[in-house]
Amino acid sequence: MGANYLASLSHYVPELLACLTMFGLILIEATYKEEQKTRGFFFLSAYIGLASVLVFSAFAITKEPLSIFTNSIIIDPFSSIMKMIMVLGTLGAVLITSQSKDIDGNLKPEFVIMATGVLVGGMLLSSANNMLVLFIGIETLSILSYVLASLRKEDERSSEAGLKYSLYGGISSGIMLFGLSHIFGVLGTINFTEMASALKTIQQTDLIVLMPSFLLFFVGLGYKIACVPFHMWSPDVYEGSPLPVTTFFSIVPKVAGLAAMIRISHTFFSDPGALNVGWVGVLSIVAALTMTVGNVSAIGQRSVKRMLAYSSISHAGVMLLGVLVINEIGTRSVVFYSVAYLFMTLVAFYVVSAVADKYGNDHFERFNGLMYRYPAMAVALAVVMFSLAGIPPLSGFVAKFHIFTAVLNKNYYVLAIIAGLNSVVSLYYYLKIVRLMVLKPAESTEPISGFSLMNQGAIVALCIPVLLLGVFWEKLITLADGAKVFIQ
Repeated sequence: MGANYLASLSHYVPELLACLTMFGLILIEATYKEEQKTRGFFFLSAYIGLASVLVFSAFAITKEPLSIFTNSIIIDPFSSIMKMIMVLGTLGAVLITSQSKDIDGNLKPEFVIMATGVLVGGMLLSSANNMLVLFIGIETLSILSYVLASLRKEDERSSEAGLKYSLYGGISSGIMLFGLSHIFGVLGTINFTEMASALKTIQQTDLIVLMPSFLLFFVGLGYKIACVPFHMWSPDVYEGSPLPVTTFFSIVPKVAGLAAMIRISHTFFSDPGALNVGWVGVLSIVAALTMTVGNVSAIGQRSVKRMLAYSSISHAGVMLLGVLVINEIGTRSVVFYSVAYLFMTLVAFYVVSAVADKYGNDHFERFNGLMYRYPAMAVALAVVMFSLAGIPPLSGFVAKFHIFTAVLNKNYYVLAIIAGLNSVVSLYYYLKIVRLMVLKPAESTEPISGFSLMNQGAIVALCIPVLLLGVFWEKLITLADGAKVFIQ
C-alpha cells in the first residue's frame, strides 16, 4: 500500500508544487519586517512557484490518463487543462495584487498565500473521483475564500462580504452533505466509478430517493459557480471584496466548479434514462435563469465591479449550456470558453483596479474620456467589452459560437434562442462603458498612477489573446479536443 501511494505521489507533482509554494511563501513572509512594504522577493517567489505548477500541469496533458490514490483522483488531459486555467487566473490575480492599492501592503502576502491554498482546493476539485475528495476540495477552496473576502478588515463592506460568503457557503455545504449521505445510503459507495456502475442496476423505487439527492448535491457546486438560485452572495461579495480578490473569485472557483460538474455529468448522467432527463432538465432551467438574471441585473448597476459580478453570473449560465449537453463537443466548448473568459476577466479587472485606486470608487463616470487620456487602456477595455458581448471576430464570439454549436447539435433550440437574446441584452451594459470612454469628456486630467508604462504593457499583453483567439482559434480547439474526461 505504501509503495502504491508513493507511486501516486509521483503523478501528483503540480498539486505538491502548489502546496510547497504556499508553505515556502509563508516562510519567506515571516522574514520580512512590517515596515517593508514592497516584498519584491516574496512576489518573485510566488511567480516562480506558480509558473512551475503551470509547467508541470502542461506536461501532464501529454501523458496517458490514470487514476491514483486508490482511484480517488483522476489525472487526465481535461483536469490538467482546467488546472492550467486556474493557475493562470491565480497568476493574474497575484499580478494585479502587487500593483493594487485596494489591499494594504502588509496584507498582500496573506492574499497570495491564501489564493495559492484556494488553488490547491480547485485543482483537487477538478480531479476528484470520489465524493469525499470532492467535498474536501470544495471546503479547502471555500474556507480560505471566506477569509479572502473579508481581507480588508477596516472596511465594513469587506467584513460583510466575508460574513455573507461564509453563511451562504456553510448552508450550501450542509445541504450538499445531506444529499451525499442519501446517495451513499442508496449506492453503498462514494467512488464515482463504482457509483456509476451501481446506477445501471438501480431499482426504480430507489430513483425516488436518488433524484432529489442529486439535486441537493448540485447545490454545493451551483454555489461555487454562482448560478441561479445560488447566486445571491455573488454581487455583494464581489463588491465588498478587494478588487484583486474579486478578480480571483471570478475565475478560479468558477472554473473549478465547472470542471467538477463536467466530470460528474459524464460519469453519472451520460447514459439515457430518468436520471439523465432529470439532470439535463434541471441544468437547462438553471442555465436559462442564470443567463437572464445575470444580464438583466447588470443593466442598472452603477459600479463597474458589481456589473462585472452580474456579468460573471451570466457567463456561468452560458458555460452551463456546454455542461448539460454531456458530450465531447460540450466539454471542448467549455474549455475554450474558460480560456477566453480568463483573459477577458483579467484585462477588465486590471483596468478597473487602476481607476478605482485613483478615485476611490469604480463608478461608470470615472471612465469618462479615458480614450483621450490613456488610449491604449481604453482600447484594451473596449476590446474586452466587445468580446464579453460576443462581437466577432473576438475570442468571446468564437467561445459563444462553439457553445451554441454544441447546444444546437443536441436540438436544444429554445436554450440557443434564450442565450442569443441574452447576448443582445448584454450589449447594453457592455457598450455603456465604451460610450463613456469615447463620447464623454474626462472628469479629471490628473494622471492615474496605476497606468504606469509597465502596467499598460501587462494589460496590452493580456489583451492580445482576446484578439488572437478570435482569429487563430483552431489550435486551442485542437488542444481542447484532447481534453477528454477519463472515467475509470
